[in-house]
Amino acid sequence: MSQNEDDYKQELSASDASFIRVLEDLIDALVANGVLRMTDLPPQALAKLNERKLTRQRLRDSLDLINDDEPLI
Repeated sequence: MSQNEDDYKQELSASDASFIRVLEDLIDALVANGVLRMTDLPPQALAKLNERKLTRQRLRDSLDLINDDEPLI
């Protein structure tokens, strides 16, 4: 395999994560606008989307530095 091919593969791999996020946002927008229903998606795709949403929520929760139960002042 040539160096150019390796570079192209690395470039594609690097862009995958951000592109996946774009697709998730697109799906969310289509659902919000009533163009798509989550039940329209194949079960495997729906499961993967739900897993990613849960993982993102866990990450957000773990980064929450302010305890909502405590007063701010």
